[in-house]
Amino acid sequence: MGKKESKIELDERTSRISLTIKILSRKISEIEEEGEVAPPCCYVARYQARGSKHRYYYYQLKAEQAIFPKANFEGEFSRYQHLGKAGSVEHISSVLAVVRRVQIEELTCIN
Repeated sequence: MGKKESKIELDERTSRISLTIKILSRKISEIEEEGEVAPPCCYVARYQARGSKHRYYYYQLKAEQAIFPKANFEGEFSRYQHLGKAGSVEHISSVLAVVRRVQIEELTCIN
């Protein structure tokens, strides 16, 4: 059998856990303040478009479910959001949004 904790040891451990939770919450708030956070289960993917002579690569934000509003059809949603070429403003901001989401997921994950 394990040794029974004293009231002081229990209070110290509780204090350390509470402090850790506050630190993690503050880090999550800081990440959210940096910019947009991507929705869950989204990732940036590259796809290929073929022209008459060349192949072009573009990027899109993909989701498991249709969550992105379609431009031409009001009230309808798509699983894809076009981001354009590599290095475009939309591409870079989406990559950063996914990185922020992953950071938050790691901070909230308990294994």
